[in-house]
Amino acid sequence: MADPTASGEDAFLGVRRSLRGRFWRLNPADAALVSTLIRRFGLPEVVARAMAARGIGEAAAEAYLSPTLRTLLPDPSRLADMDRAVARLAAAVAAAEPLAVFGDYDVDGATSAALMVRYFRALGMPVAVHIPDRITEGYGPNAAAILGLRDRGARLLVTVDCGVTAFAALEAARDAGMEVIVVDHHQVEEALPAAFAVVDPKRRDDASGAEALAAVGVTFLLLVGLNRALRAAGRFSAGRPEPDLMRMLDLVAFGTVCDVVPLTGINRAFVAQGLKVLAAGGNTGLAALAEMAGVTTPETYHIGFVLGPRINAGGRVGTSDLGVRLLSCDDPAEARALAAELEEHNVSRREIEAAALDEAVAQVEATLPPDSPVVVAAGEDWHPGVVGLVAARLKERFNVPACAVTFLGEHGKGSGRSVPGVNLGAAVLAAREAGVLLTGGGHAMAAGFTIMRSELSRFCTFLADHVRAQRAGGEAVTVVPVDGAIDVRGAVPELVSVLARMEPFGAGNDEPRFAVPAVRLGRAEIVGSSHVRAHAYGKNGGRLKIIAFRAAEEELGRALLAHRDRPLHLLGALRADTWQGRNEVQLVVEDAAWADEEPA
Repeated sequence: MADPTASGEDAFLGVRRSLRGRFWRLNPADAALVSTLIRRFGLPEVVARAMAARGIGEAAAEAYLSPTLRTLLPDPSRLADMDRAVARLAAAVAAAEPLAVFGDYDVDGATSAALMVRYFRALGMPVAVHIPDRITEGYGPNAAAILGLRDRGARLLVTVDCGVTAFAALEAARDAGMEVIVVDHHQVEEALPAAFAVVDPKRRDDASGAEALAAVGVTFLLLVGLNRALRAAGRFSAGRPEPDLMRMLDLVAFGTVCDVVPLTGINRAFVAQGLKVLAAGGNTGLAALAEMAGVTTPETYHIGFVLGPRINAGGRVGTSDLGVRLLSCDDPAEARALAAELEEHNVSRREIEAAALDEAVAQVEATLPPDSPVVVAAGEDWHPGVVGLVAARLKERFNVPACAVTFLGEHGKGSGRSVPGVNLGAAVLAAREAGVLLTGGGHAMAAGFTIMRSELSRFCTFLADHVRAQRAGGEAVTVVPVDGAIDVRGAVPELVSVLARMEPFGAGNDEPRFAVPAVRLGRAEIVGSSHVRAHAYGKNGGRLKIIAFRAAEEELGRALLAHRDRPLHLLGALRADTWQGRNEVQLVVEDAAWADEEPA
């Protein structure tokens, strides 16, 4: 599609360049479908329109509004090698074989490993778990750790959220007499590692259509298949009931949200049902974590931005296995202690991240070409545990795929985060296959890699060319999709309650974004470290609380603080404000534009 600012395309509310330099475009929605959704499901027009714009037709609407595993869970046997993996695990259960799990240090890896621990614990089988140290071991299986698990008695190893590119390590495991089942979801190369079974929906010969699953989702399907096989074999009885997988959906929801996979189809059901389990507080570790963070009713936002970072903090700047230990813990006192330790690490992580981010932003702003399709920042001795977070912040700030690299000597460790429409994992894998990177892999929205200092410039060029190729014919400016306009007086709790039926929000199911036109602000103020808060007043009456997070030092925040009674178009998401028992609505402002200026 051509540049909308050059083509003369209509901009919503005439906003061709907002305070954040964005073009506002109304999401297209079929009028007939909108009418049908309103009539059949009793939805407000703005909700029906937002659903239609996301491609939710009449036939899919009921499952979308009420996602259930019963209707959306795929047959595990559809995944390549799944039946082989299930049969091997069933044999291990029958023989009470020692089992080991090798996981990743992020939330998806921690929840996947904890899911395995909880399931096999319910069968009376202990599981040895190894989570690698980010700095001393790096990502994925390594021969030394695997052989250490063998020395502890394990002859069967399951890797979760890793392993599909661990060729050397899994060859070492095979040579040592171990059998390995790989459970992963990352990009797969032409060849597969030396494993007994490789369950990864991104395998080139996998026709399951389940490639959108996080690793914890693939792990859950493995256990569904195993439960089915053990049931058929008569392994369950009154004295040994089958594990209740439904009670473990909180872990599946947690990992799915934090790994930023599309919240469509079965992922949507995982999160919707998992949130209900999470609210019940049955997982002792998650309950302790929520209490420590002051979260009383966890939603997807809290998982992704409040609780998830605390689990990640252990792997980033603390002890890598803290997350899985907490998530598999049943002792309240131990859980509180682990949650407190993660809280301390999270505070340290924020301080380390802030320092690295300041340096990265300054570097990018000084060197970034105006038409660059990617951002790459590199630093000396940045903590490897925060480069992914720095990449994420750069991606948010510049709205393009971003990578951050930390060098120690001539070797660098990097992490990247992408934007919708760019498969960063594929780009990084291509760079590895081209010899630009030492190691590398990932999925559409995130990737990790190692690189020699001498190859950094070549990598930047390779990555930019790859992204340009992916986006050939795409938009030349940042376009923000808008779901419609809402009057201040229409932003009421009842509307927010209906909008909540569209949850869970995330990748693939964006939270509806509405414009609130031509408002005037009351006194704006900075709250917290850099948030801007005010009240917006409509020209026909009404008042709406607004807040712009982390905006005080950006043009958006400065404009809100110095509005001088000029009318503004605001753009953002409507959220419930229940702080201290309130039942109100606030607009979380993402962007704004002056309403008294002529369109460009």
